[in-house]
This record gives sequence, C-alpha cells and structure tokens, in this order.
Amino acid sequence: MEKNLQEIAGLIDGSLAGDGAIKISGLSNIKMARSGDLIFAVPPHLDEAKTSAASAVLIPLDTEDFPKPAIKVKDPRAAFAALLEMFMPKLEIPIGISPEAHIGKNVKISDGATIMPFAVVDDGAEIKSGAIIYPHVYIGQHASIGEDTIVYSSATVREFCKVGSRCVIHSSAVIGSDGFGFTTSNGIHTKVPQVGNVIIEDDVEIGAHVGIDRAAMGSTIIGHGTKIDNLVHIAHNCKIGANCLIVAQTGISGSTTVGDNVTFGGQVGTVGHIHIGGNSVYAARSGISKSMPEGFFGSGFPIQSHSDWLRQQAALKKVPELIEKIRRLERELENLKQS
Repeated sequence: MEKNLQEIAGLIDGSLAGDGAIKISGLSNIKMARSGDLIFAVPPHLDEAKTSAASAVLIPLDTEDFPKPAIKVKDPRAAFAALLEMFMPKLEIPIGISPEAHIGKNVKISDGATIMPFAVVDDGAEIKSGAIIYPHVYIGQHASIGEDTIVYSSATVREFCKVGSRCVIHSSAVIGSDGFGFTTSNGIHTKVPQVGNVIIEDDVEIGAHVGIDRAAMGSTIIGHGTKIDNLVHIAHNCKIGANCLIVAQTGISGSTTVGDNVTFGGQVGTVGHIHIGGNSVYAARSGISKSMPEGFFGSGFPIQSHSDWLRQQAALKKVPELIEKIRRLERELENLKQS
C-alpha cells in the first residue's frame, strides 16, 4: 500500500508538519528504516529519528524544531499501531469448513466460521460466526469458541472450556489442561480428578505455549481484555481480572485471585490461595508470597515495594566496600591494643 503523508495524517487525526506529498510505502523502526518508510519516535529516541533514513516520523504533539517531515499525534505508539493494521497485507482465508477437517457429532458451526484442514472439532462443540480454526487445532467435546476468535495451529481447547468473542489463541497453547492436583499416601501420588473448566472472557489474547489449567471444580477464569505473553502458566481455579498484562514465563499458582489492571513482568511467580489487588505492577522476577493490596508497585523476593527494593539493591552494592572498611578498622583496633 502506498499513500502520501497528508493522507496518512488524515487517517490517524494527526497534524502534518512538512511536505504532505511525500509518498510512504512502508512502516519500519528507527534502525531499519529506508527511504519511503514512516517510523515513530518518542523521547529519548527523537534525536536518533532525526538522522534515520526514514522519509517521515510520527512524533508527539509537543515536539518542536523537528527537521524531518512529520505527523504530530498525541500518542505516537498507538497511532503507529493503527497504521500497522492498515498497512498489513490481509490474509485470504476462505470461509467455510474444509472437507479435510474432522467434525464430530452434534457440533454447532455458525455461518461465517472457518474450519481449516486437519482441525478436529469434537462432539457437541460450538464454533460461532467469524471464528477461524487453523490446521491441527483440537476443540474438545462440548467446548465453545466465540465470534471472531482465532485459534492458531496446534492449540488445544479441551472439553467443556469456553472461549469468548474476539480472542486470539496462539500456537501450542493449551486451554483446560488438568490442574496439578494429587493426594499422597505412603509415598504414592494419586491423581485428584479435575472436573471443572476454563472460561476465557472476550478480547483476551493468549500467547504461544501458554498453559491454563482447568479447575478442580468450578472454573478457572481469565477476565476480558487480558493479554498473556508466551510461556505463561496459570494454575487451576485462578481468577484473573480484566485488562491484565502477564509477561512471559510468569507462573500463577492455584486458587490465586488477581484484580483488574494488574501487570506482571517476566518470570513473576506467586504462591497459591492469595489475593492480588487490582491496579498494580510487579516488576520482573518478583516473588509474591502473600496477599497484596490495591495499587501496589512491587519488586524482589520476598515481595516489597519497588522503592524499598531499589534502596536495598543500592545498599547491596556497597557491601564489599563496607566489609573492607570493617576489616581495616579491626586491624587498626588490634594494632592499638598491642601498642
């Protein structure tokens, strides 16, 4: 797709600064940009964008004296994301059920759904209009997939699980794997049947190789608008609130309740049976070992406020110097005693 800069400014309600006739044929980042590309830049990357090969730049509204043709917008990242969707080549996926897909008994497939070759939709499942089921997906018995949801290759949605509308489930994710429940007697571990399900609410995105365990009883719930990165594990009977962000390699233990608008950085881990208050942020590799309040910014293990953790890390860097000072003072004291 090719548009001039003035047309693009109109698409994103931006303010044009410079030659609006410049042709834009692609989108790129600062380092890889070539002539004909549009990039975005925010502080502290504005100086780097000035010297890039890009033909034009999306910049914040308050940017002054920018030497390149530009479009000024309130949020360059959000505007660039909208343009990416416009410029992205559309995939051509024929609507309908491939004759090479396996469709079980009593399956309900709405008009407008797409079931691609080698997908399996088991008995009693429901696929709603606009859903796309890629090859080698397994949809279990009596599971349901909501409108306009995409399930990519090799993902599994097991029996009785429910996925809402406009969700994205990436390759090799498993929705509804058995919760990790066992009793132990005389050194023998015996499986506790996991008879609940998983409910994924609307507008959720689930990354590749994510495991979300079915509840022992009742439901494991992922709230609407939550986005889950690759390689995350959410254990049985968890309840994750709306609009959370869960970054790669995070593990949330069983029966943990998470409020709305919580961000977990990479490799965060929790114990089970706790409540984590909403509107909170947990930095990467935090270890959450107790229930947490609303509006908390935490770091470290055991978990503490981010500001306390920063002070602690700064103090730890001084420990070798303090040890050397103590040793020197001990030597001086010993010399004084001897004299």
